Amino acid sequence: MKPQLLVLFLGMLWTLSGCANAQVPAAPVGVRALAFERHVALRWSPVPSGNVKAHNLYRSTDGGQTYTLLKKVGSEPLSFDWLGDAGAGVTRHYKVAAINAGGQESPLSDAVSATTPANMSDEQWLDMAQEATFRYFWEFAHPVSGMARERNASGDVITSGGTGFGLMALVVATERGWISRADALQHFLKVISFLQVADRFHGVFPHWMDGNTGNVVPFSQYDNGGDLVETAFLIQGLLAARQYFDRSDPVEKALRDAITKIWEDVEWDWYRRNNSNVLYWHWSPNYAWQMNFPLRGFYEAQIVYILAIASPKHPVPASLYQSGWTSQNYANNSVHFGYPIYCGPFGGGPLFFAHYSYLGFDPRGKKDAFCNYFTRNRNHGLIQQAYCAINPKNYKGYSAECWGLTACDGPQGYSAHDIAPASDKGTIAPTGALSNMPYTPTESMMALRHFYRALGDRLWGNYGFYDAFNQQQNWFADSYLAIDQGPIVAMIENHRTGLLWRLFMQNAEIQPALDAIGFVKDVSSVGDTEGKASFFGVSVSPNPVSATGELQIQIETQEKRTLSAWVVDTAGRKVQDVFVQAPFAPGINQYKTRLQAGGKGLYLLRVQDEHGRGTFAKIVQD
Repeated sequence: MKPQLLVLFLGMLWTLSGCANAQVPAAPVGVRALAFERHVALRWSPVPSGNVKAHNLYRSTDGGQTYTLLKKVGSEPLSFDWLGDAGAGVTRHYKVAAINAGGQESPLSDAVSATTPANMSDEQWLDMAQEATFRYFWEFAHPVSGMARERNASGDVITSGGTGFGLMALVVATERGWISRADALQHFLKVISFLQVADRFHGVFPHWMDGNTGNVVPFSQYDNGGDLVETAFLIQGLLAARQYFDRSDPVEKALRDAITKIWEDVEWDWYRRNNSNVLYWHWSPNYAWQMNFPLRGFYEAQIVYILAIASPKHPVPASLYQSGWTSQNYANNSVHFGYPIYCGPFGGGPLFFAHYSYLGFDPRGKKDAFCNYFTRNRNHGLIQQAYCAINPKNYKGYSAECWGLTACDGPQGYSAHDIAPASDKGTIAPTGALSNMPYTPTESMMALRHFYRALGDRLWGNYGFYDAFNQQQNWFADSYLAIDQGPIVAMIENHRTGLLWRLFMQNAEIQPALDAIGFVKDVSSVGDTEGKASFFGVSVSPNPVSATGELQIQIETQEKRTLSAWVVDTAGRKVQDVFVQAPFAPGINQYKTRLQAGGKGLYLLRVQDEHGRGTFAKIVQD
């Protein structure tokens, strides 16, 4: 035999021998199944061999007598089974097997079963959305750094701001018992240890880093240094965690001390750019201030000024809030659908403007010289919901239940969406409506149910809702983005318990900064974050309507609601009262009335409960 053939033959024998002798993975253990209205979530403990490349999920529909392969899934220890509208009370049994790199399958796990509930309470709906979404920052966290990957296809590229949001999600998960405090603490220690040696530029982290090394990954040609806005989002999350891990044991104290050091090292004053009266977003060791982005005008960066003024070691004067942040293009006296927006661009801009700075900063019960930001952000959401209800561009899918225009992926890539004519391209992101939960609980719960029930077969995945969809173009994302996932968990929790608002505001540095800025007490709109969403839906038939119409009002809570309804034009002006403080029982209610709005055209029927929460229905008057 020729030498080269002998080498090839021996190599084949070695490969086959290696495959034959490779260790068959152990059967997965700790398999858990939790059923929701239309799907079953499955989790299990990671197989300890470390050689697991995939899993096979087996399902039984005959009470556990026989199992067939449902699907092959990835290496993460989680999956789901979408049952659709199979109905309440459906029971399924499951087993899981691990698969190694050679394709060898482990023995099957012990069987688990789950039965879909007859109905789900608001608490169960919110648990479902939060817990699945948090898994993006737990199962899919970068294995070396513990930081959040920029998106589910970004490999080793991690994001500083998205990690700040994700750390807040981990605090929520710990408080709700989805992970243990000990496991959460170890994860935080991994992250903080990484941050201590990662690239910083005058104490400020870059937007993107390599999750293995901590080296900066350029966000764009000139953006290869410090990113002040992303760093503020990270610090917001770290300061909430510093308050949460408040026990006296040495490990929690060490974590608090490390967070404090990172917080103190941020040189906010450097980013004044030679002591100017405004803060700048970027600085690069190679290109200095080439990006030239002063932080002025209302958008997502309000938290930057609050933290810069609050800084214990490198503060900026409180006057920069006025000379920088609110100095240009800030106030907005326009009214849309009857709701004033107070500040920001046309219609309020994309909805993330109402979310990113408020994961920790509690806007309730206070105002600056321009507005109460809880009221402003609530109106921002209500404007968008009304806009999607009337749907001036006639996009497929838009309605009072299907709304949320923000920055997200889309058919043509990532971009910002809002109600400005040039910015609305038919793309809706679940994070828009769901992260608005503290401000618009009823309207956001409607959206949650709609996204799940009507679109879940294409929109729901391992980590909750995918990033976005465009029904006009029959497009659904298969992506997850850290900066969109994190606010869902955090803001739903702020609606439910105010946990992250409470933790962040407990930091001793924050209130003096707000006082110095000029925030004063305002009880005109405190916001009921601990109340329940009074979920109800409304439809009109026939539609278009010329005379008598019938309203169908569906109450999904267990208690009766006292509702009022009126018709408004597209400017928000009331043109007809329909009923005032009328009682409606749980279930479906029919109400006949004359809908004479005052001329042909488009109108909105506004239905509102005794708490001021409500929804819209579109009316076409012919």
